[in-house]
Amino acid sequence: MAQISFQVLDGLERGVVFADLETPITIGREDDNDVRLNDERVSRFHAKVQDDDGHIILTDLQSTNGTRVNGHPVQVHVLQVGDQIQIGRCLLVYGTREELARKVTEDETHNQRRVKEGGTVVYEGDESLAEPLYADLPGDLFPHGVPCPPAGLTPLQTAQVSDLLAYVHSNLTNVLLVAESYIHDDHDRVDLRLPREAWHRLQQVQMHLAETLRKINDPSA
Repeated sequence: MAQISFQVLDGLERGVVFADLETPITIGREDDNDVRLNDERVSRFHAKVQDDDGHIILTDLQSTNGTRVNGHPVQVHVLQVGDQIQIGRCLLVYGTREELARKVTEDETHNQRRVKEGGTVVYEGDESLAEPLYADLPGDLFPHGVPCPPAGLTPLQTAQVSDLLAYVHSNLTNVLLVAESYIHDDHDRVDLRLPREAWHRLQQVQMHLAETLRKINDPSA
């Protein structure tokens, strides 16, 4: 059992802090929820949050309008301090004020400019999402990096997870190998061209991943 906190950034409960809640908890519109949100777009029992060996897991309870984390729809997600959770028209942030303050300090330290030998200035942060290409997209679902692989798997589960990741990796590799660079006349911009069949292959992989995620989160589907 763990103690967790949520701060409401937007919605009728804006400014409310749900502090030191003992897991498991539920979030929803009914009075019986640990985090009650007064919004008709929030289901009666919308989501639950539980602790599993020190990891805080958010699960959507087949709500009508779904749950989003950092702008992305999720069914099950391991929460990190600073994650923004959208439920209906309510926006919550996971973590206490102290945890969020520490997170800001860590991010600033990680993203600060540092001077290497020879006077070269290197920016250690990832500026890719600031590019105009990504301006209208949701934020990063995993802003803290690649999720850790599961531990304690049986040999069969290890092989199944390995096969699933190898399927994605091999398909992406095949697509990258057939991509062609195209340099514009001004030589200041380089684009990649994909054959139509490679683009369709990427779409297939995306659909297969979506189907697999659905089966994992809802085996009866």
